[in-house]
Amino acid sequence: MSTSPWVIWFAAICTLGIYTVLYRENPIFRFFEHVLVGLSLGYGILVTWTDTLLPYWWQPFAGTPKEHGHWSYIFVPLAGAMFYFIFTPRLAWIARLIIGAFFGLGAGAALSGFFPQYAHQLTSSFKPLLTHQAPYVIINHWVFLITLVAVMSYFFFSVTRQVRSLAASASLGRWLLMIAFGTIFGSTVMGRLSLFLARVQFLLFDWLRIARP
Repeated sequence: MSTSPWVIWFAAICTLGIYTVLYRENPIFRFFEHVLVGLSLGYGILVTWTDTLLPYWWQPFAGTPKEHGHWSYIFVPLAGAMFYFIFTPRLAWIARLIIGAFFGLGAGAALSGFFPQYAHQLTSSFKPLLTHQAPYVIINHWVFLITLVAVMSYFFFSVTRQVRSLAASASLGRWLLMIAFGTIFGSTVMGRLSLFLARVQFLLFDWLRIARP
């Protein structure tokens, strides 16, 4: 299904308006920034209703033609409304009740999910260093072990860094962390460049109708 020309023109104008910030801060950019935030908020509300509230709250509460609803779901919006009492100083304790309940539920869920998620990582960190596998596999295991010990020693503060072996290991761990953070930052930059190239391709091929190479 082809996209309407009005939609393409609107998207192109919004894209150009957003990129006017490359020149300097200006009212055009601020206007389209507010348009983007408003559209994102509206889309988020729609997705929240269609993907979460409708199937997991309203339909179980109101029922369907094949089954009756459950009255207990009325407590869901009441619990959500309790959060807004935080704006009333006299009744803020009501909001603290529901916030405390959610903190407790979140802590329990995090604790129950900690072991299945991280226990496997702990056991996987024990790699054989002397095996009959290919040499590159053995080298990879040694690099993994050195990296793991060095990074962990950087966060080991129970012993003073005046110990020469610990200081050297911690310094190596710091450099390895910087390399890891650098790769993460590089992947973030590449992601932003991918978004920029996607908008440039939209302007050239969809809006200006330049033939693709």
